[in-house]
Amino acid sequence: MTATPEKAPKKVKEKRQSPEERLQAMRYNHMMYGPTAGEMRPAPKKVNYGAAYLNHPKFQGLMTAFKKGATFQFDVTEKGKVYTIATDGSHISFDGKIIYYSRPLNKHEENLLLDRAATIQYQATDALVHLAFAVLRSFSELGTHLLSYMNHQFYYGAETLESGIADQGPNLLVGSYKHNKVLEKSRK
Repeated sequence: MTATPEKAPKKVKEKRQSPEERLQAMRYNHMMYGPTAGEMRPAPKKVNYGAAYLNHPKFQGLMTAFKKGATFQFDVTEKGKVYTIATDGSHISFDGKIIYYSRPLNKHEENLLLDRAATIQYQATDALVHLAFAVLRSFSELGTHLLSYMNHQFYYGAETLESGIADQGPNLLVGSYKHNKVLEKSRK
């Protein structure tokens, strides 16, 4: 009884997917079922707008001058372009355009207003975005603000700043703050 040795059966190789077939299958799965938990994109990292300015001595000098009614200016460079940030005590300008300005409310307080048209003009510039949020964050009296920034656009509440111009005009009342301006006393 001699057994003849037989060859072992061949293993059947599984057919591999080509990259094109894999992409097509993923597109179909996403269309039908949506992305799985492992395929979800990570949430965008939240940027701390205005933090670069808040502790900087030049910005603190600008805000002190704005509250006291004095003049101050400094330059910021972004992508090779120089922007001038200045105040004369009644407004804060960016590159010669007025962004924030104040109007008297009573003897001790002033209203802070935002010029929407000028802000929209520079909304793609990071220096202005950080300045806009730093000014709002430097006034503790204002509390929480509704201004936000996503996809290179400013939003106030749920709508863009640009959509509010047609309805309410370019001036946006942000809130009131206490100033340190010296008041002229009238003689009796």
